[in-house]
Amino acid sequence: MIYTVTFNPALDYIMRMDQPLQIGETNRSGTEDIFYGGKGINVSRVLCALGEENTALGFAAGFTGKVIEEELKKLGIKTDFIFVKNGFSRINVKIKGEKETEINACGPKIDGSEVELLFEKIHAIEDGDYLVLAGSIPGSLPNDIYEKILEKVSRKQVHTVVDATGSLLRRTLCYHPFLIKPNRQELSDLFNVNIKTDEETVFYARELQKEGAENVLVSMGGEGSILIDREQNACKLPAFFGVLRNSTGAGDSMVAGFLAGYKQTGNMETAFRLGSAAGSATAFHDDLATREQIYEVYNSSVQEMRRI
Repeated sequence: MIYTVTFNPALDYIMRMDQPLQIGETNRSGTEDIFYGGKGINVSRVLCALGEENTALGFAAGFTGKVIEEELKKLGIKTDFIFVKNGFSRINVKIKGEKETEINACGPKIDGSEVELLFEKIHAIEDGDYLVLAGSIPGSLPNDIYEKILEKVSRKQVHTVVDATGSLLRRTLCYHPFLIKPNRQELSDLFNVNIKTDEETVFYARELQKEGAENVLVSMGGEGSILIDREQNACKLPAFFGVLRNSTGAGDSMVAGFLAGYKQTGNMETAFRLGSAAGSATAFHDDLATREQIYEVYNSSVQEMRRI
């Protein structure tokens, strides 16, 4: 079983405007959409699209939390959220027009007893399972919660995936995550350098392996992506062809595609190619990509993977 953890799920309210946003004035949107998000939930949705059974863990609250849970269940995703007492799950407003503006809500307040309930669910994860930790930590949670979760599964044969940034990511490396997925800018920030070349990308990704990561997947937008696997093999896959429509969720889709590919075949190169196709397919559409959209990109690819 694959488990994803989303500490702060959200309803993403997308408003598209034909005219520039006027601050201090009444504005009217042209079209609207509501998507069900949070990085772990995004991973769950794409995993489900690719036929991988999974369970979404995390915290939810209020009427918005109920809506998120109900909609995920309609998609065929198992949920095991902890419903907290204070507040409600976020509604994030994303205004898309000449420029993009976002207002992300803070979400509910989570207390210590509710955190313990999450730890109980984590403790039940078994050998051979996968656990995905993705995204930032709400202010009401301890900033070492990732480490505490990884500590609870460290004595089991659980494949852990961490998609986070900065010190939040770095502090997890001693627990030897199966996969981490920084983008090139995040990799640069970790080492306070300006990474420009593929060779530099591989060098610093291997530095993260020295700190404990098993497999490092680096996304680079229009320049493609690079995988350095646990055997120290490094390879690059150029970007897939398509028109960028939406970058939200592309990285989460890449994680999901990689996990689905690896779980189904045990082959790193297949996992890498499916992960890259899933990330690109989402970037080419307004919402997270469907199975058909992912495999359309995957099967039409003429990109050659090359060793670095």
